[in-house]
Amino acid sequence: MRKWLGRAAERMNRWEADAVAPSTVLPPDTPAPEVTVLTTVARGGLLWVGMAAVLAIRRGRARRAARDGVVAVGVASASSPLIGWWLPRQRPAADHLPVYQALIQKPTSSSFPSAHAATAAAFTTAIARESPAAGLVVAPVAVAVAHSRLRTRAHWPSDVIAGALWGIAVGEATRRLLMTTRGRRQHSGRPVSLYQTADGAD
Repeated sequence: MRKWLGRAAERMNRWEADAVAPSTVLPPDTPAPEVTVLTTVARGGLLWVGMAAVLAIRRGRARRAARDGVVAVGVASASSPLIGWWLPRQRPAADHLPVYQALIQKPTSSSFPSAHAATAAAFTTAIARESPAAGLVVAPVAVAVAHSRLRTRAHWPSDVIAGALWGIAVGEATRRLLMTTRGRRQHSGRPVSLYQTADGAD
């Protein structure tokens, strides 16, 4: 099974390489400094933890959204390498390109899926389900992070798409699990949150 998937990945690599090479959207020249900085600070979910800290300043929905987002990032960050271990894929052959050389951290792990895209989508999905307003603020940043992985040629397009889809699934699952946990605590008579008043209102 893994051998068949490996051969399929090789064929897809060739197809995506032919599609990306002439692209004017993903040129091979050095990207803007903002792109390399963004893709660097998003490594390991650091960017999202920082954004969650800002959200947590406000009580109520924003603080719950921050907590949900951090949990989702942790799950996505831990699970993405496991998927890559089971479905290894070579990264784009871009070592000689200025766009790749601009990367501060040169990735060496499996290209599939994009952990950056997975954590970005997981964080955005989880917080948007609790606080749609916060989700609207974070969504453009998540899209920019995903694009930075394409722009720097760190991933194939399908890696980023797969990572984003996995992140959405993780964010939704995390949200549902935490909602269930909060519901059980409420029915048991224990406080749902440290940030709620005695009558349950934020």
